[in-house]
Order: sequence, then structure tokens, then C-alpha cells
Amino acid sequence: MNPPRHGEGDRAQRGGGASPTAIRPVVQHARNLRKAMSAPEVLLWQQLRQRPNGLKFRRQHPIGPYVVDFCCISERLVIEIDGFAHDIADRAGRDDIRARFLNDNGYEVIRLSAKSVLVDAVGTAGAIVVRGAMPLHHPAGGPPPRAGED
Repeated sequence: MNPPRHGEGDRAQRGGGASPTAIRPVVQHARNLRKAMSAPEVLLWQQLRQRPNGLKFRRQHPIGPYVVDFCCISERLVIEIDGFAHDIADRAGRDDIRARFLNDNGYEVIRLSAKSVLVDAVGTAGAIVVRGAMPLHHPAGGPPPRAGED
């Protein structure tokens, strides 16, 4: 019997000998959060997942060490739904640190109350889409016109 050729043999039949791919803890946390979304998050996701106005949103998306509720990468827009847990003691301070990190990395953060989403998820999604349609930066086509020139 001939010996196995290069790349063949016992290991090739068992799936190779490479180590399994390591998953970052924040990614695993995001996956777990997607499985356990709150009622307001589910209602809003039902609207945003339809790609309104061509905007693609991601749910429970990791950005740096944080997992945001919803994110539109193309518009650098983050949507956070605040329930009663955000009213507890030091949570407001942690939310400010998180928002500062996201702003420093080029994202605009929109905070919504869970109650407003529960009352009108369609209207809330519509307001988000309108905001997403307005770019953060309007590049100028040159210097502004002089007085009297249009």
C-alpha cells in the first residue's frame, strides 16, 4: 500500500487538524442578545429589517467593546432603545461613556424610549429613516457664493 500523498491521510478524513476558530466574547454576547430581544426591540426590528428607504440595519451589532441595539453602517447611525433599566443608579453615566465612545468613532447615537416604540413602532421607524436620509456631512462644492452672486 502506498503512503498517503501530501494533504491526504487520516487527518484529512477527520476534518483536518486546525484549531477551531476563536470567537470574540463581544460577538458571542451579541449573538446571545439577538436570541433574547425585548418586546420594543422586536417591534422595531420588524420595521427596520425591511430595509426602509434602502437603509440596511443590523440588530445587536458589536462596535468596539459594546453591543448596540441597531446600527446602520452606511449612515454611521446607532439606535439605542432605553427601557426602565437605563433609569437605574449609575446606568446614565455608563450610557454617556458608551455614547462618547461611539461618537468618537464616527457614529451618531439616537436614544429612544421603549415606551415610544411600544406605542408606535411604525412611526418610530419612519422617524429613524428620515434621520438616516439626512447625511451627517454635506460636502461643499467649493466656497460659498459672494454676496449678490447666486
